[in-house]
Amino acid sequence: MLAALAQDTRLAIFRLLIEAGRDGMSAGAIAEKLKLPAATLSFHVAQLARAKLVVARPESRFIYYAANYTTMDSLVAFLTDNCCQGNEVCLPKTAASSSSTRRRQSKAA
Repeated sequence: MLAALAQDTRLAIFRLLIEAGRDGMSAGAIAEKLKLPAATLSFHVAQLARAKLVVARPESRFIYYAANYTTMDSLVAFLTDNCCQGNEVCLPKTAASSSSTRRRQSKAA
């Protein structure tokens, strides 16, 4: 997953799909927004799909791509658990604050 996201074009596609939400975007809209030729987009989306970071949904003559939020959540959880080793500095602010709140509550109990 990290290797797939390490390339600038794939990262841009993934970020765009995250912003698009669960409905995703058509291949044509992605290509237009990022100014990519269809063949280039197809190549990069295939890499993201192999990494299970995007899912495709055919609709009529169009293909819609959406970020796979389950895989993204798993990646973030992996990074948090294995790279941060419990260090709150690298946790998202909401996770760090809720973690601190839980610790304060457990100490009070």
